[in-house]
Amino acid sequence: MIVPPSGVRVVIATRPVDFRKGADGLAALAQSALKLDPFSGLVMVFRSKQADRVKLLVWDGSGLVMIWKRLESASFKWPPITDGVMRLSAAQLAALLEGLDWTRVHVPRQGRPKLAQ
Repeated sequence: MIVPPSGVRVVIATRPVDFRKGADGLAALAQSALKLDPFSGLVMVFRSKQADRVKLLVWDGSGLVMIWKRLESASFKWPPITDGVMRLSAAQLAALLEGLDWTRVHVPRQGRPKLAQ
């Protein structure tokens, strides 16, 4: 199981990409089409045309790390195909990678402390 730390920033490219691309090709796509910095530590999630494959790309400080996963008997739950990116929480990414419906995972809202009057 791949579980990212809770404070990590995660974005998902909502349009499918050519899965023949490697780490350098996905980094170039992130810079040119998505206007993201692939060397910022941001976890970038890419989907294939088949809904059963996912690639993650992240800079770990010394190099690009690419993780590839294919579900054997199911498909990932993806957001609607549009241009651009969508933010996910670390918990939503963990659910996505397990093949679960990540839209049902909600991050608890941090309330503001009430001031004494």
